Amino acid sequence: MTTRSDPVAIFRHQTPGAQAALLTVLVGALCLALEPVAPWLGAWPTAWTLPATDWVGTVTEAVLQAIKPVARWFSRLLSYPMNGADWLLNITPWPIVLGVTTAVGWLLGGVPMALLGFLGLSFVLASGYWSESMNTLALVAVSVPVALVVGGAIGILANEVPRIKTAVDAVLDVMQTVPTFAYLTPLLLLFGFGPVVGLIASAIYAAPPMARNVILGLERVDPDIKEAAIMSGGTRWQQLFQVELPSASTQIMVGVNQSLMAALSMVIIAAVIGGFDDIGWEVLLTMRKAQFGQSLLAGLVIVVFAVVIDRMSGAMATERKKHDTRVFYGLLLVSVAVTLLFWARLPNPAEFTALAPVADHVDQALTTFTVANGATLDAIKNGAMFYGLLPLRIGLDQAVLPFTWGFAWTAGMSAALFAAGAGLCLVLAWRGRLTSGLMVMIGVGVLETGITNLPWPFVLTGAGALAWVAGGRRLALTVLVLLSTILVSGLWDRALLSLYLSGASVFACTVVGGATGVLCAVSPLAWRVVRPICDMLQTIPLFVFLIPVLMFFQIGEFSAFLAICAYAIVPMIRYTRHGLVSTPPDLIEAATATGATPWQIMRDVRTPYAAPTILLGLNQTILYGFAMLVIAALIGTTGLGQSIYLALGQADVGLGLSAGAAMAILALIADRIVQGFAEERRQALGL
Repeated sequence: MTTRSDPVAIFRHQTPGAQAALLTVLVGALCLALEPVAPWLGAWPTAWTLPATDWVGTVTEAVLQAIKPVARWFSRLLSYPMNGADWLLNITPWPIVLGVTTAVGWLLGGVPMALLGFLGLSFVLASGYWSESMNTLALVAVSVPVALVVGGAIGILANEVPRIKTAVDAVLDVMQTVPTFAYLTPLLLLFGFGPVVGLIASAIYAAPPMARNVILGLERVDPDIKEAAIMSGGTRWQQLFQVELPSASTQIMVGVNQSLMAALSMVIIAAVIGGFDDIGWEVLLTMRKAQFGQSLLAGLVIVVFAVVIDRMSGAMATERKKHDTRVFYGLLLVSVAVTLLFWARLPNPAEFTALAPVADHVDQALTTFTVANGATLDAIKNGAMFYGLLPLRIGLDQAVLPFTWGFAWTAGMSAALFAAGAGLCLVLAWRGRLTSGLMVMIGVGVLETGITNLPWPFVLTGAGALAWVAGGRRLALTVLVLLSTILVSGLWDRALLSLYLSGASVFACTVVGGATGVLCAVSPLAWRVVRPICDMLQTIPLFVFLIPVLMFFQIGEFSAFLAICAYAIVPMIRYTRHGLVSTPPDLIEAATATGATPWQIMRDVRTPYAAPTILLGLNQTILYGFAMLVIAALIGTTGLGQSIYLALGQADVGLGLSAGAAMAILALIADRIVQGFAEERRQALGL
């Protein structure tokens, strides 16, 4: 018979969160106490590591060699539409391309959209990158239809065969979480080096959004519409293609929009393996030469394309006003007439260099600015590294040095830090907040030790316990198995490095983005200012984020941190604001009637109700952070991202796939845990 003094009974009496935190603290304390006599608790022994990377490389290369003849034939087949689109876009006079874009803009959105298309293409023309831009459009023009066909087929198949839907969802999750660089290496071996490889990589990356939106659109078709189609006597194919797919057209067009943006975001990554004289290659080349003015100009060309394509394809997914087709044909006729009238004197697009002096001026201004403010920029970078990122990475006991902090960290300081954490934990426990107190102890341990130096049993226990609280035993077991595969594969240290940088970035995005979202929720003026910034950040391809940070802070971990934050912060802002402004008016009125202040309403009503939406924003921020982590490897980060990039250069399929799978595992674990907490909050709110 047990009593309240029995430790087991006390443990069982606690909430799941307190149980998970207590177990994690006990394992951490045990590792800390036993590490002097059992060093294997701190670092996974090399002798216990399996040659998983070699196994993956051997098996994958054997499979790739077997299917290489078919892949090369498929590559040659795709080269025809690729070369044809490239030839057509380059041979078409630029006034006609400009006129067609403006005319299509008119049909989709009237004067504003036509003006956007005209000014956007005019900027591309003035940049001097017209030919390179047409090459990029050729890649998008061929890769997107391939992605739409493949993604649409996958979505329809999942809808028609419900038994495979779970497997399809899992495959789509893997496709969207595995870093793009990871599957470039096997693609190189399969298809060889050239533009078609970039095309296929873009199509693979752009297919999942289409598949997901087709599935979602078909699921949301009104049951009454389905029943009417059945009652009319149509075959299953007639029901699908004549009734259900047209009914889901709005959602499907959202998938088209997302696929277009995904393909465009791949143009620079495709340039790494494509050897193609497109705008992505220009960005890479000028970045490597440190010609940041030209690099920024080329990057802005991609941004302009992204904005124009996003707005026009987005308009196709919404109900829109019909515009006079006579204006459409009139714009086309004007562009043809101008072309014929000035045929003999039509300038070559390469002669338009109106923005070249601007790029040169940017380079000169940047040089002047960095020379004048180099000390300040270095102080910002070094301060963030020495007093923020480095302690989080290797812990206070290694990061606090006389060179940076003015004193050396001692064992007594560690003891005092743990004692202070224990004291705060006891105070919180006394006030009935045991879980918060234990989380303080966990935070103190992580800060003192550093994420990259955490004992592997502590990480496994903490992740498993968190998964158990979020989703039960099944999720906890899944998390433990997945993390163990990273542990035994020899990628653990690199995984912790990736976890450290992505974790620091996500934390910064959560704090800054959450605060910005709250401000936008209470101030419409703030949202009017922030919204266009968010729109712009969401249309900028991944690679372009590297340019401004490199301009001011050069290559390094801090630059990578800033680039990840800039890319990943938008979901946190949007979802926080959306959740807070979506609180039912009845709840706010009831709270106001009880005399609650605006701050109390925000804290006790709006924030709890918005929690599931805010957690969804956190989930998206985490996935965005991992996606950007591999791109940031090009400017100085370490960890799995660097391994993936090195594997691409060395054509090491085993390392590339293993490191990519490890990063996908980390992203997948974070995704499932956050989704578990979000679902718990939805159930608690009765949503």
